[in-house]
Amino acid sequence: MHELSIAMGIVEMAEEEAERRGGLHIVAVHLRLGQLSGVVKDALLASYQMASEDTVLKGSRLVVQEVPVVLYCPQCDAQRPASSLQWLCCSECGNPASEIVQGKELVVVGWEVEQ
Repeated sequence: MHELSIAMGIVEMAEEEAERRGGLHIVAVHLRLGQLSGVVKDALLASYQMASEDTVLKGSRLVVQEVPVVLYCPQCDAQRPASSLQWLCCSECGNPASEIVQGKELVVVGWEVEQ
């Protein structure tokens, strides 16, 4: 389960940030998670709880914003949502997309801290 190693990396990053800023008390970590990231949200949430258990982040939350897949369609010359995750085709015209614009993210975007 690679979600545990990802969660451990998130916890380590948050601990370093808290220490760097003079011992901030982080109560939540905010993450953007793309549908094509290869990470299972529920497994990541459970792994985060395990990874943060014996750290300064114990009791903190992992807040996950799920990011849908958006494709660039050369036929329409526009960004469109994917018609399905199995077939990366334009939802309007059905042609194959030439580029994935969003949906592969796995990014920590912020922290909630308690004063």
